[in-house]
Amino acid sequence: MDVAYYFTPVSPWTYLGHERFRAIAKAADARVEVLPVDYGAIFPISGGLPLAKRAPQRQAYRLVELRRFSEALELPLNLQPAFFPVDASPAARLIVATERAAGPSAALTLAGAMMRAVWAEERHLAERDTLAALLAENALAASLLAESEGPEVQARFEANTQRAIAAGVFGAPSYVVDGEIFWGQDRLDFLERRLRA
Repeated sequence: MDVAYYFTPVSPWTYLGHERFRAIAKAADARVEVLPVDYGAIFPISGGLPLAKRAPQRQAYRLVELRRFSEALELPLNLQPAFFPVDASPAARLIVATERAAGPSAALTLAGAMMRAVWAEERHLAERDTLAALLAENALAASLLAESEGPEVQARFEANTQRAIAAGVFGAPSYVVDGEIFWGQDRLDFLERRLRA
């Protein structure tokens, strides 16, 4: 069974669910389609708002929920990291390039390292030096960084985003199985049941 995994590497919710999702997919022998997308293009047509434009009470409650999930899952998470929000596109394109060159598992590993970089390690994910370091730390070819800046990878990134829009995706992370959307890391139990069915 295939799971289309739509996400952005700067989402704290994706970070909180990433390794659990990988474990669930592996246990179910599911094939993961690694699909980083541009939520800046998705939000305007799906009713979503960038964090800074959300109502103050929503912003405050988001921090409460992030703390709750971080503690419950025993995952380190800086609620207000130094380098957030940032442009996720360079990192997302590098994930695309990695998937093309080294396969889904390598892309998922790199994506997880990127999420930790933002939410646990206070690293600037929009900086080229950070991306180069993450490639080296994960034993991936340095040449992937240049490849990620090419037109083929950009076209794939844009195609991922259009595919997400067509699938009805509106938030991160979203896991889609046979057209059924599971939105948010707090829906992973439902996804697991679906994969076992």
